[in-house]
Amino acid sequence: MRKKTFKRIVSIISFSFITVLPLINCGYHLRGTGSSLPASIKRIYVPLFKNLTTRYEIDLKLTQAVINELTTRGKLEPVDDAAKADAILLGEITSFQVSPLAFSGKDTADKYNITIVAKIVFRDLSNQQILFSHPSFVYVEEYEVPEGSDFESMEAEALTRVAEKFARSLVVAILEGF
Repeated sequence: MRKKTFKRIVSIISFSFITVLPLINCGYHLRGTGSSLPASIKRIYVPLFKNLTTRYEIDLKLTQAVINELTTRGKLEPVDDAAKADAILLGEITSFQVSPLAFSGKDTADKYNITIVAKIVFRDLSNQQILFSHPSFVYVEEYEVPEGSDFESMEAEALTRVAEKFARSLVVAILEGF
């Protein structure tokens, strides 16, 4: 009886090992840890995004958030001069909208939908090859205003948070080719 149980356990372990073995090197990786960039690209230049909207300073917030995200991930080193860079990331903010979604009992909006649309081009400077391009990169975020506040008083905080999430989404798309 013990021998039979031992053989059964060994066969289960063997089957599990054979089943899992092909998956060990299948190329799977966690989101945010991979990179589809050529190995030659180490430094990136990110000039100030062009702001084609009427929203004041959204270009500064988005550009800085993208640079911060690149720095945090450590895959590319942001540089302050295109001559020192292997690649360039160009951005044009084509649309910025804030729309109320929900209202409190006092007939004031307490939840907003913030939508940013940008034209993005990521180019390898050594051969001028476009590595990533999106004519209409859209990021949408819901922002809930804390009770007793209004959006105008929370706008700077909301834009900073949305810029960080926009940057994270964009950098993941560029680095991992999603």
